[in-house]
Amino acid sequence: MTWLDQLLTAFYTAKWQVTADQAIYYREIVGNAFGLGSALFGLRRSAWAWPVGIVGNVLLFTVFMGQAVGNDQGTPLYGQAARQVFFLIASVYGWWQWNSNRRRTHGTAVSPHWATARQRLFYGSLALTAVVLCFFVFRTVGAGFPVPWWYYLADSWIFVGSMLATYAMARGWVEFWLCWIAVDLVGVPELLHFGYYPSAILYAVYAAFVVWGFVVWLRISRTPERPPALEQAAQPA
Repeated sequence: MTWLDQLLTAFYTAKWQVTADQAIYYREIVGNAFGLGSALFGLRRSAWAWPVGIVGNVLLFTVFMGQAVGNDQGTPLYGQAARQVFFLIASVYGWWQWNSNRRRTHGTAVSPHWATARQRLFYGSLALTAVVLCFFVFRTVGAGFPVPWWYYLADSWIFVGSMLATYAMARGWVEFWLCWIAVDLVGVPELLHFGYYPSAILYAVYAAFVVWGFVVWLRISRTPERPPALEQAAQPA
């Protein structure tokens, strides 16, 4: 085993044993820190939001799989874990989209704007239908352990809402911040219930940050942006 293998193994297994039955893996803390960093880059409309987010997604996937991958942290949250996989796919698309925009506009990765009424109706209806379908699919597959019925509904809401929010962010829609608020309203109580305390705390902090991000993007969407080349030309010599 090389020193790198030893380092990665030590990081993967490092945890804080809160009680005899409850442990918090440092991967959860670090993964959420990368998630917050991704949101900060997103607020600044930097394409770095996507690769930073990918690192956090990989770490959090290993956390939310819980006992299914040998973690003694507790209950696997398959909806939370599944959305990390989607995040990886969507992040590649978002990274490509923002970099393409930056090359086309000579520096602007994304220009915040509202989705059209038709887009809201289409994607909103699609999302609600997907929540219902995911609820029945998740419930049919089962969690492998006794859980209340709302567990499947909460995971479906979080899973679909996260997909919609990530896609909307890649498209530059202001609504993506509102999608995250809807996800956090369900995600924070679920994480607290199942003992994922670092994620729950950071999600609560993230919810306040999302409100700020929404206000910033809303202000930008109301102010026509000039291309960087014109802005530089307008500056005094």
